[in-house]
Amino acid sequence: MAESLPDNTGAYSLAGRSLVLLTRHGKERVIAPTLEPALGCRLDVIDSFDTDRLGTFTREIPRAGTQLEAARRKARIGMELTGSSFGLASEGAFGPDPGIGLIPWNVEYVILLDDLRGLELAGQAQGPARQAHRSVTDWEAMLAFAEEAGFPDHHLVLRPDHENDPRIRKGIGDLDALERAFDWARAHATSGRVFVESDLRAHCNPTRMQMIARATEDLLARLGSLCPACGAPGFWIVERIPGLPCADCGAPTRQARAEVQGCIACPYRETRPADPGQDADPAVCDWCNP
Repeated sequence: MAESLPDNTGAYSLAGRSLVLLTRHGKERVIAPTLEPALGCRLDVIDSFDTDRLGTFTREIPRAGTQLEAARRKARIGMELTGSSFGLASEGAFGPDPGIGLIPWNVEYVILLDDLRGLELAGQAQGPARQAHRSVTDWEAMLAFAEEAGFPDHHLVLRPDHENDPRIRKGIGDLDALERAFDWARAHATSGRVFVESDLRAHCNPTRMQMIARATEDLLARLGSLCPACGAPGFWIVERIPGLPCADCGAPTRQARAEVQGCIACPYRETRPADPGQDADPAVCDWCNP
């Protein structure tokens, strides 16, 4: 690696470095308090680039590539705009939960690019989201939805008629603005209906901002996990091996019996028990519950 890691702390350090964070949505409020004191760095926010050009949650511009690719592209743009060797960016995605598929779910990545060391590391967090939408025709229904959606802390987006109408009002965060937007949307709606949804941009959605904070903490944990062989940060789980035995019948289940941790800079791997001394709940056993 181009620079050695500090021996005195045993953790990744960027002391005195400036990290470029490309955002227009205030993400530095939850990223900087975690990374700056722990890494000794300073976050420089770049807001001259409209990140909505890379994709919008309100569907005017589709995101190209995967969530992680989009985060990488944001970080790289910030680095190119400033000539910095260090870039940060976050990217969120929303959909149904991975379990039963009925709960709105948010997945967040916070990525760090370090060109001096040739490293790329990403922290991740996921959990229930504040994401809702509805078609309404009257003010009472609008108020009922707003309450359910966590308004005014969680802002809203309104359109006439349907979810893909190009006419749009975003970032609605107080009652007067909501009433004005509702009157505007209904006046322009040929159907008499107004489509309302959660504004999922980070500065408009405190629940999402909390998830970005958790992803930042995960990134910091990965940066502090050093490879036993070469000392590179990011020594983390790269594979989970199924087969944890059922506590009832002993048959192998789909739950992980072991985890493989790997280095991002060298071939070193370690396999460790996923949950030492524990067996799988019979409820997840394909033999006990075919």
